[in-house]
This record gives sequence, C-alpha cells and structure tokens, in this order.
Amino acid sequence: MVTKFRKIAVLTSGGDAPGMNACVRAITRSAIARGLEVIGVIGGYRGLLYNEMKVLGHNDVSNIVNLGGTFLYTDRCIEFKTEEGMQKAVKCCRDNGIDGIICIGGDGTFRGATDLSNRGIPTIGLTGSIDNDITASDYTIGFDTAMNTVCQMIDRLRDTCESHARCNVVEVMGRDCGEIALRTGIACGAAAVAIPEIPFDEAAAIAKIKELKAGGKRNFIVVVSEGLGKYSEELAKKIEAETGIETKFARLAHVVRGGNPTLRDRLTAAEMGSRAVDLLLEGKSNLVVVERNGELVTCDINYSHIVDRMYKNKLKDGDLAPFSEEDLASMKALCAYRKHEIERLYKLANDLA
Repeated sequence: MVTKFRKIAVLTSGGDAPGMNACVRAITRSAIARGLEVIGVIGGYRGLLYNEMKVLGHNDVSNIVNLGGTFLYTDRCIEFKTEEGMQKAVKCCRDNGIDGIICIGGDGTFRGATDLSNRGIPTIGLTGSIDNDITASDYTIGFDTAMNTVCQMIDRLRDTCESHARCNVVEVMGRDCGEIALRTGIACGAAAVAIPEIPFDEAAAIAKIKELKAGGKRNFIVVVSEGLGKYSEELAKKIEAETGIETKFARLAHVVRGGNPTLRDRLTAAEMGSRAVDLLLEGKSNLVVVERNGELVTCDINYSHIVDRMYKNKLKDGDLAPFSEEDLASMKALCAYRKHEIERLYKLANDLA
C-alpha cells in the first residue's frame, strides 16, 4: 500500500446522474475508514480552478444515499480545457495538499482526469452517466434509475392514450446512444422504437400501427431517442396523417436525470466508490472503474477514450498508434459485443411490438 496518501478529493462533473451522491458517500466513508482526509470539490473541475471545496466527514455524507443529482454540484468547465486552466487546477491541488482525485462522470470527465494525471495528480475515474454511453463499460451509474423514470412516465401516458384511443411519440434522453429508448421501449411495450444506431423503417412502423388499430388496439406508444434530433416531432405528425390516430408528442427531457436512485445504482455506486479509494492507495492512476460481465474491473482512461471513438466511428488519425495489437483486438471485441447487443434488443423490440 502506498502510504504517501493522506488526503484525496472527489468531484462530480458533466451531466448529473442518480447515484452520484451514493458514490460520493462511499468514497468518503471508505477513505475515512482507511485513515484519509476527504475533500469535496464544489462544481466539478471549476471548483479546482477557484479553490471551491470543503472537507467531508461522516455527517456530511449522511442521508444523501437516496438523493438524486449531486450535492457537490456539477459544471462543464470550458476554462479547465486550456493549459492555463489545468495549471490552476494543479496548483489548487498542491496548495491544498491533495494527493489524488476521484472523478465521477462520463467521457468528458475522464479526459479531464487524464489531464490531471499527466500533470502529476493521480486520478481514478468512475462511470456516472444516465446514457450508458461509455463503450468500455457495460453499465454506468444512473442508467437504471433513468430507465425506471422513463417507464413510469410512459405508463402514465399509456393510461390516457387508452382512454382517448391515441398514440404518443415519446422522446427520451441518451444523446447519441439509444440504450434508454431501446430498453424502455421493450419494457413498456412500445409499438415502435427509433434509435441512432440502427436505421428506422418508418413505413413498416406505421404499417404495424395501422394493423394493430385494425385489430382493435386503442393505445400506441412510440419511443424515439433524442440522438435523432427533431425527428420525433415529425414522426408524430406522420403517424397521425397516415393512420388517422390522434397522435401526441412528449419530450421527457431532463426529468429523466432526476429522482431517487434505484437499488442497482446505489449498490453499483457504493462498490465503485470503494474500489476507487483502494486503487489510489495501491498507487494506481489514470484508470477508470468499469463493469464488464457483472464484475468491476479497470482499464486505462486513454483506452476508454479510444474504444469509445472506435465504436462511434469518430477515430482520428493517430488515435490507434499507442496501442498494442492485443489492445486493438480487445477494443474491436468490445465494439462488436455492444453492436451485437443493440441489434439483439432491437430485434426483440420489433418482435414484441
């Protein structure tokens, strides 16, 4: 065990996700149990630039495990991305005697963690994102809660759709990742699901709705991922025009980010938080804790960045150069697995429509 660690910091950055508070609690209590002092950074990386932080004790993290959002607050700090901003953050860490930082968030958060690691501040990243869009991880903190929230909202919409013999096109969050839309569409019995990863057969979906109407069905739900832009509003108009079914449009938007975290998110957050503290004490840095096949493992943050770009077809010249053949094979396998899962679930959604 590396004994030089006496004080660590924790921050939440980027979009908030239910379970972040549970994660901060786990980090704080695990660190205190190991004799460390814990500093909470206020407002993500911005807090490091402007020395906005506070000591966290047992009582400071009491009664937050069940709360959504992040009590440390969050921000997307453009200034931190500059060299001047990074140097200010490093100086703040030095001035406050911070030996390492645990950063909770998504891909942008991890890029910031790498910047700190490269400048001598050991960092560990934890996956907190409602979108489940970190390719290196099967699961991210907040995803389960977000899906449950969507299901609750759609169930309520279905009630009124049934009463009035209507269709409701529901747009859900997820950025360029369609996992929330796909999984909730299956769970809520949607007549059709549209996601960015797979071309949507609009004509077939409308034909299916007509067929279901002819068979006596009164209510229809269509779930669309926000990654398709304004398409959900256009689709609602087309469905009404071509089927004669009154069709409403609902954009759930940021309501999906809030609410009490589910058991899965609380437990995942607790396990990831405790693991992160251990990793710092073991002298590890520039790693992200991910879930694969139901187990928590680690991978290099740079690996996480590039496999994400590979999966999303956003690779740049030179991105793959630093990696071994073994790494590249592993990346390709992760991308293939994720694509296979999306295709498998999409087929299930269509089969059950």
